[in-house]
Amino acid sequence: MLEEPLVRAAIKGNQEAVIALLEHYKSPLYRIAYSYLRNEHDAVEAMQELSYRCFRSIHTVKEPRYIGTWLTRIMMNICRDMLRKKKRELPSEVERYEQIPYEQPLDVEWLDSLSALDEQQRELIYMKYVEDRTNAAIAKQLKLPEGTVKSKLHYTLRKLRHLFREEGL
Repeated sequence: MLEEPLVRAAIKGNQEAVIALLEHYKSPLYRIAYSYLRNEHDAVEAMQELSYRCFRSIHTVKEPRYIGTWLTRIMMNICRDMLRKKKRELPSEVERYEQIPYEQPLDVEWLDSLSALDEQQRELIYMKYVEDRTNAAIAKQLKLPEGTVKSKLHYTLRKLRHLFREEGL
């Protein structure tokens, strides 16, 4: 447990006290970050973000004895934000095709047909048939009603069938 005068000094804005506070909690906070993110680089990035947020907001701490809880809560929020951001970032077309297991045959004509679809249609096909997501999960991620996802998938599959017929596949 840290001495209360050190924590109070950090809350009042003493930068050396804030650094000592962060140094004291460094190990448990890093373990939290690593357990959430499962990646050393991301855990270090989360620690940097925690330092920034701590310096920016430490003056809002009302009770010095809960400083460890306050820091832990911030770290958990940072990790959740980073995980959400990763889920939102969509891999490029090349990365998507590289993620398909080697054993799975990759038909060039099929990929050409996919490139004829617009970005939203390709994304739907990717989420539904490569990531094997449910319509409800797709709807939640795209913030659309589930019926709209079903309808868009139906029209996208119809378009693919039409493309396949044109190309004799």
